[in-house]
Amino acid sequence: MTDRTSAFDAADLAAAEDERAAASLDPNAADGQDEAMESAESDGAAPPRLEKWADPVWTATGERRAAVALRTEAGVGATTLWFNTGTLCNIACVNCYIESSPKNDRLVYITAAEVADHLEQIAARGWPTQEIGFTGGEPFLNNEMIEIAEAALSRGHRVLILTNAMRPMLRKRMRAGLLDLKERYGAALVLRVSLDHYTAALHDEERGAGAFEKAMRGLRWLGENGFEIHIAGRTMWDEPEAAARAGYAALFAAQGLAIDADDPVQTMLFPEMTPANAPPEITESCWGVLNKHPSEVMCASSRMVVKRKGAEKPVYLACTLLPYDAAFELGETAAEAEQSVALKHPYCASFCVLGGGSCSG
Repeated sequence: MTDRTSAFDAADLAAAEDERAAASLDPNAADGQDEAMESAESDGAAPPRLEKWADPVWTATGERRAAVALRTEAGVGATTLWFNTGTLCNIACVNCYIESSPKNDRLVYITAAEVADHLEQIAARGWPTQEIGFTGGEPFLNNEMIEIAEAALSRGHRVLILTNAMRPMLRKRMRAGLLDLKERYGAALVLRVSLDHYTAALHDEERGAGAFEKAMRGLRWLGENGFEIHIAGRTMWDEPEAAARAGYAALFAAQGLAIDADDPVQTMLFPEMTPANAPPEITESCWGVLNKHPSEVMCASSRMVVKRKGAEKPVYLACTLLPYDAAFELGETAAEAEQSVALKHPYCASFCVLGGGSCSG
């Protein structure tokens, strides 16, 4: 996680929304509102009282919805491009935002050739892409994972692989492939290991009995072989962040792992992916209220490529957090993926705009 906007900001937006809603019900304002509605409709504007999150242009209060362009100081295009390697996983976590499991193949294994094609597309478009991220499911269940990672590394990109560090990663072929990649590309290869908590009891509560020790076995192997390791933890137990980081620090020290628990990149602590307290919709005016710029939101700098079951080709998605929502599918090409994204999902507010979330390093 990056720095988080305070709850006061969310309350401010909610209060403003309530005031607008109350004003719309004021009988003394009815005539003026009807005239405004007629004028807006004649100008091609949307009628008020839409359902929240329903329209790509207008919010439920009749204000223009915020949208985010794929543009940073580096230019048009994603600085981080994610690939989902497939949603199959060796375990089924209790709270997995993408519902990965040994049976979920809604997103099928992407191939090294498909990844290479999209890397060529972004190069041809001049995207300023620095980092290529791979997520699942469990990426090391994809038998082409080593070739996939090399396709990105050989083109000069940093590579981030999200893994549970369990048996799929520790298969003989994967270990040999990882060692070869580390030898040739060094710190350009980073593995971010999911360790929900620094205690076995709470980690296993989420991932199943024995999962903690299996993950630690993989972590120890990575550490002993000099890999660049990051950790993805969770904040689902209402533990103060300082206490959580102290717990991780003690674990890393005991295991001899060179990971900085106080570095928010090396040790990322993620909130649960559930929209809390019915977050307000994000309007164009919200940027000024929050003193925030659209370029700070994930979809200003990242895209994800997935291959749906039964599809002929992979497609680009606007958001890594919404893999099954057709409203966030942008097309099959990098050119199509450059379109702006309307912030029309509760996650846009609760995780990205108000929560300051980021999946990248």
